[in-house]
Amino acid sequence: MAPRTRTDRSGPARWGIAAGTVTALTTVAIGVSVTTGNTSTAPTTPSEEPQHPPTTTTAARVTDGVPVGYSRTEPGAKAAAANFVIVRGSVGYLTSAPARHRALAVMNAEGADRGTVTEADKEADKAAKELHGGAKKADSSQAISRTGVLSSRALAFDIHRAAIRLWTTTVRGNASSHSSPHLAFGSVTVNLTWEHGDWKTDSMTSGTGLVAPLSPQQATNPAGDFSEYVRGKAKDPVLRRSTGAESLVDPYEHDAQGAAAAATNAVTLYGDPRFFTDTGWRHRMLRATAAPSVLASVTNDADSTAQLVTENRQLDADGRTADGGRLVTRTAVLATRVLSRSGQATSVELWTASVGGVAGADETADETERPQVAFQRMAVDLAWVNHTWKTMTVTQGQPLVPAPPAREQASPASSFADVGGVSDASALAG
Repeated sequence: MAPRTRTDRSGPARWGIAAGTVTALTTVAIGVSVTTGNTSTAPTTPSEEPQHPPTTTTAARVTDGVPVGYSRTEPGAKAAAANFVIVRGSVGYLTSAPARHRALAVMNAEGADRGTVTEADKEADKAAKELHGGAKKADSSQAISRTGVLSSRALAFDIHRAAIRLWTTTVRGNASSHSSPHLAFGSVTVNLTWEHGDWKTDSMTSGTGLVAPLSPQQATNPAGDFSEYVRGKAKDPVLRRSTGAESLVDPYEHDAQGAAAAATNAVTLYGDPRFFTDTGWRHRMLRATAAPSVLASVTNDADSTAQLVTENRQLDADGRTADGGRLVTRTAVLATRVLSRSGQATSVELWTASVGGVAGADETADETERPQVAFQRMAVDLAWVNHTWKTMTVTQGQPLVPAPPAREQASPASSFADVGGVSDASALAG
């Protein structure tokens, strides 16, 4: 991958600790420069790679707008919970009762409370009001509602039931409004049951989640800048988890959906704290995501970056700092857009939210080291190599920053330690 800016391809981009965020968290001395791969490298052709028999891949399925077909595992339950919450935060779900009821019929278990649909309608009606962006005559086609999952923890799991708690970030508003879409954080607990060969929702409860302040290096974009991410121009991410034992990701389908999933997985995995603290995990992740032709360069630069960060912060193998704090890095993908596609190459733009920083050891910790959130557009160029999509470059674009949460103070630095551990990793980072 080559994290170079579109405006300056001659020099390395400033990568933060979460999936290439340019707004490096300099307040905690974690911002580093990384150059990986070469942005001019041509996509690898099949003749350049060792050939293996193609792996049979089950295409990701979507029924009535809902991704379905999960493994009967804890990561499978995490992926289901995350996708269900993303669907429930989409414009189509919030604004169309028939579409919402069809989606709920797919998501809900047969034994779910009959009042679930009524409650969902009330919540949707309330949320839909935010899609006007404060304008009385807002263009409904310019409504924005995107949800990203920053962390995922299994509170309970067996092969029959699971309880998954998600830390989410949501952006809602209207691109035709005078007011920029607003950012909100949430905490959602999804109770699942295994039914008819898939995970289904028994119940879902939501509340206010940890509030990370916006990076001071990022300014809110005007409402019109969000027009490329309205419904019809961009899609919600579909989170995928490997069912294989040897890699983090399964082979992807040879289509636009598969390429978008590959890009989403790669950027999400780059936002995991183990990128910096666990050499074995980092190398395994890079082998799973990067094209072979750039793997050596990517690995060398990633190792140098990880060493620099761990030495600057004196991190141990668990991501703990010398003063007892914890490194916290998470990246959520809010939306995807396919920019171009051919049989052997695809370029996908992702709108991401990355949280990075240090969770203080206690309430008296330096509050300037509280994790911060930054929003970035990332262009991921992928090559079709050996029967799957692999990343060639990840290029930072211009930030796309919503307005900060209204009247909400940032959470204490120490509280972010609760979302910084391995157990809180997304379904993609097992």
